Amino acid sequence: MSYQDWIVLVVTLTCIIMYGVYKSRSTKNLDGYFLSNRDMPWYLVLLSIMGTQASAITFISAPGQAYTDGMRFVQYYFGLPLAMIVICIVFVPVFNNLKVYTAYEFLEKRFDLKARTLTSFLFQISRGLSTGISIYAPSLILSSLLGWNIYYTNIIMGGMLIIYTVSGGARAVAHTQKLQLIIVIIGMGIAGYMVVRLMPDNIGFLESLHIGGKNGKMNVITSGNTANGFDWKDKYNIWSGIIGGFFLALSYFGTDQSQVGRYLTAKNNRQGKLGLLLNGIVKVPMQFLILLLGVLVFSFYQYHKAPVYFNETQANRAKETVYKSDLIHLEKQYELISPTDNIQKEKIKKEYKAVLSQALPHEDLNDTNYIFLHFVIDYLPKGLVGLLIAVIFLAAWGSIAAALNALSSCTVVDIHKRFINKNLTEQQDYRVSKFYTFCWGIFCILVAMFASNLGNSLIETVNILGSLFYGVILGIFMIAFWFKQIEANALFYAALIAEIFVILIYVSDKISFLWLNAIGALLVIMFGYILQFFMKTSKSPNT
Repeated sequence: MSYQDWIVLVVTLTCIIMYGVYKSRSTKNLDGYFLSNRDMPWYLVLLSIMGTQASAITFISAPGQAYTDGMRFVQYYFGLPLAMIVICIVFVPVFNNLKVYTAYEFLEKRFDLKARTLTSFLFQISRGLSTGISIYAPSLILSSLLGWNIYYTNIIMGGMLIIYTVSGGARAVAHTQKLQLIIVIIGMGIAGYMVVRLMPDNIGFLESLHIGGKNGKMNVITSGNTANGFDWKDKYNIWSGIIGGFFLALSYFGTDQSQVGRYLTAKNNRQGKLGLLLNGIVKVPMQFLILLLGVLVFSFYQYHKAPVYFNETQANRAKETVYKSDLIHLEKQYELISPTDNIQKEKIKKEYKAVLSQALPHEDLNDTNYIFLHFVIDYLPKGLVGLLIAVIFLAAWGSIAAALNALSSCTVVDIHKRFINKNLTEQQDYRVSKFYTFCWGIFCILVAMFASNLGNSLIETVNILGSLFYGVILGIFMIAFWFKQIEANALFYAALIAEIFVILIYVSDKISFLWLNAIGALLVIMFGYILQFFMKTSKSPNT
């Protein structure tokens, strides 16, 4: 990067941190640190919900996802508006009326302590793993830009985030997310404008979309049907999006503390509901536009030579092996191909990756996460590169800070104050909360160390991890709200069995991960009914 880019990057990040510290003058107790004294208006709730959901992964990986696979990923969000309506009707009033700190406190009131502890534990594992991957995303940028070792970069990035989050609490998270999201939207809008502007004079926005459409990138709606019937392994189609996406969104926004904690900060039920409903309206078009940026980048590379492999750092390491001459030979062949000859380009790319897999046999060779980043660094003017890099950092900080705050709140409220020390003073609550925020930060850094070998695009990896747990967690809450005849013991063992089944189904690779959210929820309910029947039957002769 140029010195102008570094100035823009450092000034933007410094201003955000200072603003967060200024706004974080909350009461030094649990209400202040975790819930910002429950005094947030609807627009801050909305921006905080969106900022928590839209991590750096969204802005790094989503354009690359559209570049390689088209727009069909947007169907993943089609069930979200429906989920927002259900959450506003059922979840928000219960959580607010009970004045809970975490969603899982409600489960102890409905069932017992072990149901609450199990559900909180499932959330903490899934969110801790996902947050580690979110730390890896901005580390990927620094590593690619500066040639730094990714492991040291994870430590630096994670350390900055720990300091930022431990010191601020929920108020700092909410207020900084407000500015972060505004800057993110402006930055991505400028990036989209620049892609079109850098096209040839006779190619505008509509022509760019037409080029993407001719190459199968405008596949916004897909049915999932094939000559052999419906493809259950198809990741993104209208049915998996509406049904699987509905169950995923219902669990994420209704039972995931990183989101529940955002609308628990609202002044009242109305403010929380308004923030959630507007998120349901805004999120789908926002994600559509981010993916559309990937289609524009694809069209851009029909007139400008794209690299044969976008992860240049990894390619350079491969050239330090005995396969250097093979890689250089393929690069020269690729240079001779016309930018519009996509069939021949893909053929050379496959051959190139095959050689890379021999040179670097134990590394993930998916370069989807580097596509948008490569465009930004190579083609955007000085100063704007720094702004776009700042955008990705800000998105990371907002979502990770909210996640660490949520993880800490669950550990303190659901574990520490229930099993270790129930009688903490307000000052002790505050100190313990900061300690657990620090501990979760360390855990997430450790997870980030392994994120480079997960094989999918980052945005897919995070959603797969969530889908392994969200369905079961949602099933527990569905029983709590709507199936009163199922009692605590039946629920507990039903959830454990359902979680094992979900993991086995995923490992079998017979069905797309989005369906796991619906399957997990329905399995908990089914096993709950079965176990409840046998438990009642075994008791009835002697009662």
